[in-house]
Amino acid sequence: MAKRDYYEVLGVARNVSPEDLKRAYRKLAIQFHPDKNPGDKAAEEKFKELSEAYEVLSDPKKKQMYDQFGHAANAGAAGGGQGFGGFEGFGAGAGGFNDIFGDIFGDIFGQMGGGPRGGRRRRGGRPGNDIRTTVDITFEEAAFGTEKVITIPKTVACDTCEGSGAKPGTKPVTCSQCGGRGEVSFQQGFFAISQPCPRCAGSGEMIQDPCASCRGTGQTKKRTQISLKIPAGIDSGQKLKLTGEGEAGERGAMAGDLYVVVNILPHDFFTREDSDVICDVPITFTQAAIGSEIEVPTLEGKVTMKVPAGTQSHKIFRLKNKGITRLDQRGRGDQLVRVLIETPSKLSSEQKELLRKFDELGGDSSNPLHHRFFEKVKNFFG
Repeated sequence: MAKRDYYEVLGVARNVSPEDLKRAYRKLAIQFHPDKNPGDKAAEEKFKELSEAYEVLSDPKKKQMYDQFGHAANAGAAGGGQGFGGFEGFGAGAGGFNDIFGDIFGDIFGQMGGGPRGGRRRRGGRPGNDIRTTVDITFEEAAFGTEKVITIPKTVACDTCEGSGAKPGTKPVTCSQCGGRGEVSFQQGFFAISQPCPRCAGSGEMIQDPCASCRGTGQTKKRTQISLKIPAGIDSGQKLKLTGEGEAGERGAMAGDLYVVVNILPHDFFTREDSDVICDVPITFTQAAIGSEIEVPTLEGKVTMKVPAGTQSHKIFRLKNKGITRLDQRGRGDQLVRVLIETPSKLSSEQKELLRKFDELGGDSSNPLHHRFFEKVKNFFG
C-alpha cells in the first residue's frame, strides 16, 4: 500500500509552523497511543504512521528533502544515499523516536508520581505548606498603619541537624537504587515510564544516621514570633503575604508562605466606606433650627463644625482629608458627618406650652417638608 502524504497524516498544511506541528502530532499521538488502545492493531499502526511523519517533518533537513522528493527521498537511504531514512522502529538513534518521545511525551509521562515536567525530579525534599492566619487590628491602626508581632505554631527546620535530618557530623548519602536521580524507570508497552524512587521517596538521598532530635525528618514544631507590618489604609478581609514564613520544607527544600487575613475590630462611633470615615452626630432641635457650632470627633481628635440654621435630620457634612490614608499613599479620604436631630423624650409643662405657641406662630412656612408632603397627599386623594 502506498504511503500517505505526511502532511495529510498529521492533518497540517505544508507551511505549518514547528509549534503547530508539535500540537497536531501530540493531539493525535495521545488519541492513538497503544496504551490507550490495548490490542487495537489499527491504532498501533496509526500511531507508528503518525510518529514516522512527525520524525521527518520536525527535522528541518529531512523536511526539506521530503518537500523536494517526497517519499522517494527515503529510497536514497536504502541505497546508501543521503535520504532521511525510514521509521526504523522504537529504538531509533539521534533524531529518531526516542527524541520524539522526550520532546512530546516527557511532560505527560514524566509527571507520573508527581515528578516535575521533563521526567526528572528535583533532588531534595518536598516544599513546605502555606499557612493562613488572622490578625485583629483597631480602626485607627487600619487607618494609619501599624506593626504587630504575631505568634504562629509551625513546622521549622530542626536546630540540631539544620534541617538535613542526619545526625550532626554525618550527612545523607546518595540513594543506591536511583543513583541520586530521585526516580526509577520501567518499560510499559513501547515507552519507558518514570516514577519516584520508592527507596528514597524521590529525594535522591538516604539518611543512614538519623538526627535524634527530629528522628530524621529534619523538622520540628515550634511557636514562632513574626513581625508583621500592616500598611495604612488596609481594609477588613484583605490578605498580607509573607514569603517563606510558612511551613519549612523537607530537608532544606523551600519553605511555604504565610498569609495573614486582616480583621478590623468595630469602632464605637466610626464606620468606613472605602477611604471615607462616617460618623453620626446627634444634635438638638434648637441647634438644627437656629444653627450652632458643635464638636465632632475625628481620627485625630475633636474639631469644631458649623451647623447652619434650618439643617434637616440626616444632612451630611464633609470634612476634607479627615478620613483614612489610601493604600496607594495618594492622600486621604474624607470624614462624612451625618447629623441626627433628636426629639426630646421628656418635656415639662412649660416646655410643651412654648412648643405649642411656636407651632401656632410658625404655620406651614416653618415646616416646608411637612407642607409639601401633605399637599401631595391631598392631590393624590383629591
